[in-house]
Amino acid sequence: MKIMRYGPKGQEKPALLDDQGRVRDLSRLVTDITSAMLTPTGLARLAAVDLTPLPVIDNPGRIAPPWTGIGKFLCVGLNYADHAAESGLPVPKEPVLFTKPTSCIVGPNDPVVLPQGSLKSDWEVELGVVIGSKARYVSEADALSHVAGYCVVNDVSEREYQIERGGTWDKGKGCDTFGPIGPYLVTADEVPDPQQLDMWLDINGKRTQTGSTRTMIFGVAHLVSYISRFMTLYPGDLITTGTPPGVGMGHKPTPIYLKPGDTIRLSVQGLGEQNQTVHAWNPDLIDG
Repeated sequence: MKIMRYGPKGQEKPALLDDQGRVRDLSRLVTDITSAMLTPTGLARLAAVDLTPLPVIDNPGRIAPPWTGIGKFLCVGLNYADHAAESGLPVPKEPVLFTKPTSCIVGPNDPVVLPQGSLKSDWEVELGVVIGSKARYVSEADALSHVAGYCVVNDVSEREYQIERGGTWDKGKGCDTFGPIGPYLVTADEVPDPQQLDMWLDINGKRTQTGSTRTMIFGVAHLVSYISRFMTLYPGDLITTGTPPGVGMGHKPTPIYLKPGDTIRLSVQGLGEQNQTVHAWNPDLIDG
């Protein structure tokens, strides 16, 4: 299944994408797509729905994050050896973990708004992993059974805040609008091997990132198992798994960073596409 939400902020409606790629409204069956619906039981109920009588939404307008109630937005850094190299950092011996606050979450095509004074905001196409059942000290062999599905994430990052302002990475990762998710959540049964997905990102129509989850240092099963040793994972928690090379910070000889008016287009194979426009600081674009 491809699970999604659409509509203005605060008025989102639940939907599924049918086999013909049409948006089918689920409002008569459920009020929203919540984390609780991503459990095996919840997904089974959705899978049993006959979409035929449900309304087709020809023009859904704004596409929202695919589910609501994300408890944790967890991130893995430097998970591609060539990205670690372009960052000037060693390949990690264990997964590098950090978090993004859920206040950064926006829809896949919502504006990316640069924070005040930002000079080094950057892009990162990533595979998102959505938890579907409680995971605590799970084995690597059992880890994927705890995954509800997958989605596209743009881990937008302000590099000055992240690297030059002291402390951990989090302050450069959590700015408002720095967490576009979607356009939909693709359930795990439609992604037989999460380590075989191509991914790409364009800035202003020019390809900057080309990669594949095949080259991850730590695969999805390892990451879910590893993270579950440090914290309990619950349905709706999101893990974003690192980015391949081609970020602005790594551009040679001079880094390239986002500026107002830039367009970002990105995709992970089979999981849909995001399209964002970059804006200067404007709280109306965040709150509206």
